[in-house]
Amino acid sequence: MKTLGIVLAGGTSSRLFPTTLSVTKQLLPIYDKPLIYYPLSTLMLAGIKDILIITSNSEADIFKRLFRDQNLGVNLEFAVQSKPAGIAQAFQIAQFHYGHKMQNYDRTCLVLGDNFFYGAGFTGMLQAANTASDSAVVFAVPTREPQRFGVVEILDQEIDGMHIATGIEEKPKKPKSNLAVTGLYFYPNDVYKHVENLKPSARGELEITDVNRIYLNKNKLRVIVSRRGMTWFDTGTPDSLLEAAHFVQTLQKQQNVLIGSPHEVSYSNGWLNKEELLQSIALFEKTGYGEYLKELADHV
Repeated sequence: MKTLGIVLAGGTSSRLFPTTLSVTKQLLPIYDKPLIYYPLSTLMLAGIKDILIITSNSEADIFKRLFRDQNLGVNLEFAVQSKPAGIAQAFQIAQFHYGHKMQNYDRTCLVLGDNFFYGAGFTGMLQAANTASDSAVVFAVPTREPQRFGVVEILDQEIDGMHIATGIEEKPKKPKSNLAVTGLYFYPNDVYKHVENLKPSARGELEITDVNRIYLNKNKLRVIVSRRGMTWFDTGTPDSLLEAAHFVQTLQKQQNVLIGSPHEVSYSNGWLNKEELLQSIALFEKTGYGEYLKELADHV
């Protein structure tokens, strides 16, 4: 089964103004690496090698420059979202970008460029979602403020580590569940046909909740619920950016691990050999990030 990965890194990042008046949030640092490294690593942990990064027109060259001299062992391509028109617009952009090549893929995973996941067992969850055949899979986390998010209802029993969804709402005033839908979605490739027939919402956007509702109505929407010890950050506010940075700093220093490193994931997956890793990180040799990766190459 072959999966296309999409990182949606467009938008205006207006919740972070004035910081993002000159640069998009996905290029801001989360401790020692740019934010986009984290969702990119998520796709790679799922075993996805073909990845499309969708950016705003003004940021396209910056993203290309960021990755230009880095060998990550994956096939990175770039596309532009000229005007933000909803999360589900990412599928239209991908279909236009790849054209007839879309038939090479069985599934598509979309991750929002400001979402950050970490925790034991997360790789197994990703792999389960990526092999769910003709079902759509979303990731959900319990939250104290579900009215701020899309909210999903589920049956209690699990099938292969996933729950069956029974309801989904976008930012409900009276939530029927405390499970917030995160910005990580897996779909079979009929999602492109569904998006073609999708009508814009009252705010003029193609809503990802409407896409999920299509699969819900067909009894093909599955939910993976975050377990104890899993962490999710939606880094769209100054507070969440700072919290995520402190989280990464604490774990990396206390446990001597590297979080959100596409270089490390690629090396662990066998997509880069030692020589390729060392060549790729030559730019970082005077940083803690580079030192960790060199130590990894020397001892693994």
